[in-house]
Amino acid sequence: MRVRTSGLGGSRSSKLRPSRREFLIGAGSLLLIGTAGCGVTGRDTGDTASGTRTVEHKYGATEVPAEPRRVLSLGYQEHDAIFALGVEPIAVRYWFGDEDDVIFPWAEDEAGDADPEILNMPFGELNFERIAALEPDLILGIYSGITEDEYETLSEIAPTVAQPGDYIDFGVPWREHTLLVGRALGREERAAELVEEVERRFQAVREEHPEFEGATVAVATYAGGGEISFFASQDIRARFFTDLGFTIPGELDEIAGDQFFGTISGERLDLLDRDVLVWNQLSLTEGGREAIESDPLIRRLTAAREGRMVFVEGVLDDALQFNTVLSLPFLLERITPMLAAAIDGDPETEVPPAS
Repeated sequence: MRVRTSGLGGSRSSKLRPSRREFLIGAGSLLLIGTAGCGVTGRDTGDTASGTRTVEHKYGATEVPAEPRRVLSLGYQEHDAIFALGVEPIAVRYWFGDEDDVIFPWAEDEAGDADPEILNMPFGELNFERIAALEPDLILGIYSGITEDEYETLSEIAPTVAQPGDYIDFGVPWREHTLLVGRALGREERAAELVEEVERRFQAVREEHPEFEGATVAVATYAGGGEISFFASQDIRARFFTDLGFTIPGELDEIAGDQFFGTISGERLDLLDRDVLVWNQLSLTEGGREAIESDPLIRRLTAAREGRMVFVEGVLDDALQFNTVLSLPFLLERITPMLAAAIDGDPETEVPPAS
């Protein structure tokens, strides 16, 4: 999920209208969406004699159809993996962006002419009647943060696969997410191939940029009002950078606790002063990049003075939020030069803008 801090003024772009609940933070309160679960994984438990498959997750085990025909994508970015595996979902949940088009550029080829129904259901506000009316034969809610009560209700409509219990809600790594979707759809081999393909891309970047290994990074969102949010190592966005060899400082994880994010005051900005400071979700920042660069407290940071801040904006930020087998190659190609410029040791090197 996206993170919003208290103190945010103004409005977002007309095309970006997520609710405060959907972004999990609002008006100074932090909504804890999940903890480390019960240790149940999405592992393969074998096909049953009835022609179904058993898929385990946070809330138990689900018998899914051998060949589901009407897949409903309830997770906010589930549809990327579904499309990548060659399945066309009957409905996709809206997260952010154009409310009439939930297919982002990196997924257009895989989606083809697909025209799924768009479910505009903010976090915690599932419309069960509408979901039932679509007559799904499989509901995937891995990146949805559904509660056990919601899961039980959904399961009365159709077999439902929830998030694994080994990770906090909204913290399932892209690998495990893809493999779990593949298991549910009966396309495990293709899912493993997709994971391997993306792994090779990460490996290529690490080999080309050994300077990333062990460098510290902080991934933050600025909203003014004296508070700044950051992503902890359990978050999928932070994991993107650790997959490249960067490390998330332990102090930030201590503040976040069992959540995927944390919040600090302006007086503790030193906690973000790392080898690279990444700013994302600029659409949540009134004044955008200019507001960050002109903030007097931020300007004092060594990362700011030495040109080691990276601004992830626009569709590049969207790709980072999604963190899927389709968005990650798109992201890697564009953000790698930015990170390399930020960490080259030369304060005169200008970090290229997001493209």
